[in-house]
Amino acid sequence: MEQEHKKAALEAILFAMGNSVELDRLAAAIEETPEETRLLLTQMKEDWEAEKRGVCLVEYEGAFQMCTRGDLYEYLIRVAKAPKKYALTDTLLETLSIIAYKQPVTRLDVERIRGVNSDHAISRLVEFELVMELGRLDAPGRPLLFGTTEQFLRTFGVKSLEELPRLNEMKLQEFRAEAEEEAKELGAESGL
Repeated sequence: MEQEHKKAALEAILFAMGNSVELDRLAAAIEETPEETRLLLTQMKEDWEAEKRGVCLVEYEGAFQMCTRGDLYEYLIRVAKAPKKYALTDTLLETLSIIAYKQPVTRLDVERIRGVNSDHAISRLVEFELVMELGRLDAPGRPLLFGTTEQFLRTFGVKSLEELPRLNEMKLQEFRAEAEEEAKELGAESGL
C-alpha cells in the first residue's frame, strides 16, 4: 500500500471512529510499524494545517483523534446544537485537581485532603466524563480508584498528564503550613 493510500486509510479510520484511536491499533490496521504510522500521522497533521482544513489531528497520550479546528467552532454551533455546558464550581475544580495530581486515588483519600465528604463532587465529575473509575484498591473493602479521562485532557487542552502545571515547592510548603495552622485553630476552638 503506497503512503498516500495509507494516509487516506488513516483518515478514514479516524473519521469513522469519532473518538481517539491508539497508535498501535492504527499501525495494525494499515500493516505498518508504530514508528512509520506516527510519521504518516505527523505528515497528515502538517498537510492539514498547511491547507487550513476544517479538521485537525490531535494526540492524547499515544492515541490520535480527528477534531474540528478550534477557530471554526462558531460555525459548527450555528448548525449543530451547542454541546451541553457544565459548570465546574470551586468544589468540583478542587476535587478534580486532587484526582488529577494524585491518581489513582480513592474517594476517602480525596476526602482526607479536602476535609469534607466528596461523594457528590466525584459523581458529578464522573457524569461530566472528566473522571472515571479505574478499578479497585487491593485493600479491605476494595474501595474504588478514580483517575482522569481523555475528556479531561481535551477540556484542559493538554496532551498528557505530564503537561499539567507543577506546584512550586515553596508554595506547597506555604499551603502545608497554612493547613496545619488552620487545623490547630480548629482543634483549639473545639477544645481538642
